Amino acid sequence: MESEVDPKVLAVIEEERLSGPPLTPVEVLSKLGVLEARSKPFESAWLATGDSVVAAIWAEYVNVAANGQWYIVESLNAEVRADGRERNATQAQRAEFRLAQLKRAFEAGQGFRAVLQTNRLGIVEAESNRSAKISIRVRDDEEWHVASWSEELQLAVLVRGARGWQPTVDELKSARRSHALPGGAAADGDAAQGASAQDVDEAAKGYIIRHFSSYGYQAEDVSSQALGYDVEVKDKKGGLLLRVCVRGASVGVQTRKLSPQEQASAKGEKLWRLFVVADALTGAAKHKIYKADEVAQVLPDA
Repeated sequence: MESEVDPKVLAVIEEERLSGPPLTPVEVLSKLGVLEARSKPFESAWLATGDSVVAAIWAEYVNVAANGQWYIVESLNAEVRADGRERNATQAQRAEFRLAQLKRAFEAGQGFRAVLQTNRLGIVEAESNRSAKISIRVRDDEEWHVASWSEELQLAVLVRGARGWQPTVDELKSARRSHALPGGAAADGDAAQGASAQDVDEAAKGYIIRHFSSYGYQAEDVSSQALGYDVEVKDKKGGLLLRVCVRGASVGVQTRKLSPQEQASAKGEKLWRLFVVADALTGAAKHKIYKADEVAQVLPDA
């Protein structure tokens, strides 16, 4: 809702809205070269002519840094809405398409065009409530870009304007708490304050044990035995499935590198896997799996 938009952002939207003839949400997209503007007016990302990316930016989610730079912290978890509830299959597919286009732009070092929009109701209603129509949609004349993309933290940072700037850790935490991103609601944010790498790893290990147990597997914590992995996973008959090294990932907490024992186990154990759990201290934890030869992608000095 407009009451949730930073005044500086709202001023830009109003200036753009009043600078020309009134346009419908479909017309705004059409003028940006989106061929599917009429058939898909309420998606969150589109491909325009020239294979360029156009993405919706909810003004309510825009943060304004002390230097005036605008940025958004975007969750890479396509399965969970901003309020923590699961998306249905259609909603998840739309979210995955948006993330795929943003990642493509990031990897190509390209920017993307944005449409700034506000909603008549809270944004969390936009995906499931048909009455939650767009209140205002305008073209943003400034280019946006993906400043960072972290599979480890399950976060991307979208920035408006000049490249080379990123929000600080405190700004990232503040954005997640204030906009209720997965793992960023106030209570969860408070739980993560002052957490150490060991705290995050312990929470991640508990999540992994619960995850495998929920599927009927036997998951045993063996971290005290210094075997080079933390959790041993067996099937219902006791057959060994995986030897899991666990790491938690949280904004502002340095993820630990592999110990010598873990490095040796990674090289010698065929069933060794690294599980990195983002937001382990919150109710929106999500994990990624890496083989031994993929560890260097996510852990320092691996």
